[in-house]
Amino acid sequence: MVMRRIFLGALALVAVLASGCTSSDSPPAGDTSTLPDGASLLSDASAATRDVKSAHFTLTVNGTVPAIPVQNAEGDLTREGGPSGAAKGTVRLTLLGQLIEGEFVLVDGSLYIKGPTGGFQKYPAALSSSIYDPSAILNPDKGIANVLKQVQEPRTEAKETVEGVSAFKVSGKVAKDVVSVVVPGVSSDVDVSVWVREDNKQPVRATVTLPGGEGKPASVDLTLSDVGKPVTITAP
Repeated sequence: MVMRRIFLGALALVAVLASGCTSSDSPPAGDTSTLPDGASLLSDASAATRDVKSAHFTLTVNGTVPAIPVQNAEGDLTREGGPSGAAKGTVRLTLLGQLIEGEFVLVDGSLYIKGPTGGFQKYPAALSSSIYDPSAILNPDKGIANVLKQVQEPRTEAKETVEGVSAFKVSGKVAKDVVSVVVPGVSSDVDVSVWVREDNKQPVRATVTLPGGEGKPASVDLTLSDVGKPVTITAP
């Protein structure tokens, strides 16, 4: 149960996001007058995300986030594969002081986990549905699309090249009640920066700043790629 909460909580963050090295193509420092309106960019990004039915993701946690002991995760998400959607991938996390690496498959309401040794172990569907509904990740009404349109006081800060595409950086704050729907364990409002593609307005990068362990700030960097690419997930 603990392991499932860990990586699914992390996965929920995923659908917002995409990270990579950036290079600036912005107006002179402090001059944002020629940049598009932040609220309009996020509104367009929300509309674009509502149509996303599958994607590949990567996630990296910088620092220590008590509710998310994941160091990194990577995999595929789809709204197909049962009433709750499906996901598969790999995860690296610290649990009870030990570094654990493994694979996971979530499909048709059942969760399968494979550790460093042995095969996949199946968890009952009742356990899966009682802890987290993964359909929230790509759900057009309560998932990432909703989070994007509820960023408070969005401001466009720069135009940058991210993962080889031109994008606008929009920063703001998201209320905990909004983000906690897709990120279980969030206990306070969070600062977020989202990079929105100039061409199709899809989000290509996001950095979420969270309260870290021992009073130190932490952040989560995530990527979303291969949007719309067919994903087939079956039970192992």
